[in-house]
Amino acid sequence: MKWKGRFEGYHLQSLQKDCISSLIVGIIAIPLGMAFAIASGVKPEYGLYTTIIAGILISLAGGSRLQIGGPTGAFVPILFGIVVQYGYENLLIAGILAGILLILMGLLKLGALIHYIPRPVTIGFTAGIAVIIFSGQIANFLGLSDIEKHEAFIANMKEIVLHLGSVNPYSVITASLCLALILITPRVLPKVPGSLIGLVLSSVAATIFFDGQVATIGSTFGRIPSTLPAFHIPDITLDRVVQLLNPALVIAVLGGIESLLSAVVADGMTGDRHNSNRELIGQGVANVITPLFGGIPATGAIARTATNIKSGAVSPISGMLHGLVVLLVLLLFAPYAARIPLASIAPILMVVAWNMSERAHFAHTLRTRSGDSIVLLITFALTVFVNLTVAVEAGLVLAMILFVKRMSDSLTVAKVLPNRSGRQEKLEAATVTDNHDCPQISIITIEGSLFFGAASAFEESIRRLIREDPNIVLLRMGLVPHIDTTGEAKLAKLVKACKNQNKLVLVSGLQFQPKEILQRTGLAATIGPVHMFERTGDAIAYALARVEPNKCVGCRHYAFRECEQLSERTP
Repeated sequence: MKWKGRFEGYHLQSLQKDCISSLIVGIIAIPLGMAFAIASGVKPEYGLYTTIIAGILISLAGGSRLQIGGPTGAFVPILFGIVVQYGYENLLIAGILAGILLILMGLLKLGALIHYIPRPVTIGFTAGIAVIIFSGQIANFLGLSDIEKHEAFIANMKEIVLHLGSVNPYSVITASLCLALILITPRVLPKVPGSLIGLVLSSVAATIFFDGQVATIGSTFGRIPSTLPAFHIPDITLDRVVQLLNPALVIAVLGGIESLLSAVVADGMTGDRHNSNRELIGQGVANVITPLFGGIPATGAIARTATNIKSGAVSPISGMLHGLVVLLVLLLFAPYAARIPLASIAPILMVVAWNMSERAHFAHTLRTRSGDSIVLLITFALTVFVNLTVAVEAGLVLAMILFVKRMSDSLTVAKVLPNRSGRQEKLEAATVTDNHDCPQISIITIEGSLFFGAASAFEESIRRLIREDPNIVLLRMGLVPHIDTTGEAKLAKLVKACKNQNKLVLVSGLQFQPKEILQRTGLAATIGPVHMFERTGDAIAYALARVEPNKCVGCRHYAFRECEQLSERTP
């Protein structure tokens, strides 16, 4: 049987491949789902609900064929902060609002804009999130008791230091065993998920040897129900919506970034091309519906998506089936999950944090010792010590400022003259000297975007270059790809000043966008169509025909070929 669209060419062998990959990914997703939920400050079953419902919906409605969705580490600090500040019920509302925002972003075709977020910003906040996740599991790894969780990183670290005397050796042994199994399993059994082996075997060992000595999911959160929760609409009020709009926006933006980055990774591995706007809509639908069943916000999971592809998945059915695998495990084995030690969950999250930390990219960006390094460090520090919202906002603003500075510095304005020693007589700045310059014609080459960040520098440079008071100013603008309204205003000011001083302004080589702007604003008409040229050579010929002959007599600058003849004329 063959289906059209995303399932074109689908057949029985494809279904077999999808079943195998969904089983592998589903098994991997179970411990991760519970771990991310616990780290986010909610009950572990909510992570499983998210894995099931969001996993199915993201694969069904998303724009990436092999994307796997669910709870991810990127959301941990955001969700934990919302739970601490507003509570679980409001977290569900924030998730629904984020889903609506994601749908709107997709409908407005904003998917491509996500790709314009600077790499140092994404590396910075990802590394910061990794530090938060890793440090947040130290207490469970050591089995510390009476720990009070805080939203602030410093407060949490202080809490750990104050309670180091309560280290539980049984928790340390359990966590160390799980960590060792996670690290060893991929080397011995590459196709078996190390996190699952570590979780199961360390839990069994703790049950046999340390029963009652180690904190478990059951002792901390109670038993895990073996059913999905009933459909429930949270109490959404206008006050709550206003209160949660900012957290929801952060969830939506981060969810969009994470899902599209995951989709890009999937494209690179398969040669596919995802639909970014459809992906945002699919993520939005999943995040609107999942909280109605008690689930937390979800997004595309890069590691699980990569595993799905490596396991042979060929269609979105693998993602849908992976959700059903988790559902089946929930129905059959939920009572046993209560015996899982928190010390077994801790190393799973620590390894996830280590893998998502972008260590190589972080170090590489620092080695550049550029503005990107500053953006990276500030975003990272603010993520860890303040919060992700401030970090992303500050990182983006700083990146924009640095970009404007770079673009401003890239604009060059130089007076040029023909290099008569060469065959083609190219216009060069080096040709202009105190003894070799035309008193009547100033040819000025402008290179770079003429926008708000460079407009003042442009104005100052022009003023300096034409201080000799020439009769004719020729602006070579063939290397100006873009002009904004600020740049146009500065150019108009120059033209007006020249006209007030009876100077002739010529323009050559305008590209499409600058020409269109000048026509729309009326500046092209002010300059005059006859004073705008496609080629600089034609503009120079036009200018030479309009110099004052008396000023040329006796001039020994010889800036142009015609100067010798003009210089020898009788006044």
